[in-house]
Amino acid sequence: MFNVTFWQRLMMRAILMGAFLISGSVWAQTIYPIDRATMVAGGQFDFKVEFSSIVSLSDVNISINGKDYQQLLGKNVEFIEREEGENASALWIRRASLAKPGQYQVTVQNGHNQAKVTWEVFATPKKPLAKNVILFIGDGLSVAHRTGARILSKGVTQGKANAKLAMDDLPYMATVGTSGTDSIAADSANTMSAYMTGHKSAANAMGVYESRAKNSLAHPQQETLAELIKRTTKMSVGVVTDAEIEDATPAAVVAHTRRRSDKAEIVNMFFKVQPEVILGGGAAYFLPKSTQGSKRDDEINYIQKFQDAGYTFVQDALSLEKQYPQSRQLLGLFHPGNLNDVLDRRFNGEANKKQFSNQPDLTEMTKAALDVLSKNKNGFFLMVESALIDKASHRLDWERAFYNTIMLDQSVAIAKKFAETHPDTLIIVTGDHTHALSIVGTVDDDKPGNEMRDKVGVYQNAGYPNYKINANTGYPEDVNVSKRLAVFFAAYPDHYETFRPVLEGAFSPSVKNENGQYVANPVYKNIRGAMWREGNLPKSEGEGIHAVDEMIVQGMGPGAGEIKGYLDNTDLFRIIVQSLALGEKR
Repeated sequence: MFNVTFWQRLMMRAILMGAFLISGSVWAQTIYPIDRATMVAGGQFDFKVEFSSIVSLSDVNISINGKDYQQLLGKNVEFIEREEGENASALWIRRASLAKPGQYQVTVQNGHNQAKVTWEVFATPKKPLAKNVILFIGDGLSVAHRTGARILSKGVTQGKANAKLAMDDLPYMATVGTSGTDSIAADSANTMSAYMTGHKSAANAMGVYESRAKNSLAHPQQETLAELIKRTTKMSVGVVTDAEIEDATPAAVVAHTRRRSDKAEIVNMFFKVQPEVILGGGAAYFLPKSTQGSKRDDEINYIQKFQDAGYTFVQDALSLEKQYPQSRQLLGLFHPGNLNDVLDRRFNGEANKKQFSNQPDLTEMTKAALDVLSKNKNGFFLMVESALIDKASHRLDWERAFYNTIMLDQSVAIAKKFAETHPDTLIIVTGDHTHALSIVGTVDDDKPGNEMRDKVGVYQNAGYPNYKINANTGYPEDVNVSKRLAVFFAAYPDHYETFRPVLEGAFSPSVKNENGQYVANPVYKNIRGAMWREGNLPKSEGEGIHAVDEMIVQGMGPGAGEIKGYLDNTDLFRIIVQSLALGEKR
């Protein structure tokens, strides 16, 4: 054991104290909203300070720009001496807001312990630039999805696309970063939450900061875009998806939870906000427990509650088509879970024989939503998600993912047509995160070779695929042609690469073995030419994952000029609220 002199001890203490002051949020307390948070003037948020030990409120000094915090945030202070029964205190002010734009430095002093964060509060114009905003989310939308959708739906001749996608002509473009507070790799919950609140969050969280709360519903909240619109305007709100309505992307429009799987609770959050249009899947969470197929733990019938609140309820494509023209509030639930991929619904005959076969296309839901929402002379915000791009990409099922991207683009075309007669409409098209896949050439069954990898053509040997595009549908007449796109994923579990579409049902790359690890699904082992591929992901991952790659966002209409350069995903919230002047009560 070495001897430490008095001066050495003093120097060590000074070093530790310097680190302590610099990283006060680790040593002393954590402040929510976090450092570098941005928020709209007048927007609501929960202010919380978490202390690392039990403290006395009289010993705590909190200031904002040198003033007592209660002067700016209000006096409705809740102090908890032992939060969650632990030896640590917390202070809350719920639904706080800051009316004036500017920079705010928040300092929390507790004895020698100090923590600081800085917030930016931004203003909006006195008058809105746009009356309506339509936000399209291609869940997991990567550059390869767009390229593949263009090739499959438009074709390529002598190096040039035969036509453009509807989204290609949106004049303003930027790249978007997607990382969250806990990781560079994000999920649909915290990325969509960034769009809907302007605040960063952790994976699986929506409308909240991740705190030490044990209850997933008890974390510090941020007001969502839908809540802000409902609180400050007479505008309408619409949510359209081909996933469960309670899934992360649509849920983030209204939800506050640390756990995206709180789907029964999310239904209640939808009812609390009451968007005028709600279309998608997820009926199982609306039904009382005693109803067959319900996934609720109580007897609340949310379909009945919405109907009692004045909503028209529809369950299939036919009833949607018949009833939306007369509706001002519309609830459509077309499947207990997620809707089926468009490849299966419209082009795979066997899939159409299954239960819940009369599901509307995303295009039909978009058209219905625009019709209902545009009845409000005060304008609307509409979020439309093509969710199955992501779900197919997780399964390494690129054919279904590309078909779902075509469906997204056809929905964008409907919105662009709407904007021709409603030029005060801002349209934004983007994803929430990306997937790691690329188109590298073609797979040609007529190439010589015993292995399917011998039939992959790259560079000049790729040539062109021989899909035949149906001019009436905008999709290929057959996805299983003799010369197909060669598309490969960069992150994957053990699986069998088939080099061709799986038409019997959605591709399922892996299954769990007796040790709980994911291994290649043996059902594909004997497909002619199938090749086993050792995964590059941990064996705890059974499907493909999201990529950290930046995303493309495009826009048109009033306010779209701010879509340029590199954006953080929280910047899209700012662009939307400034276009709608949501900081100004009207």
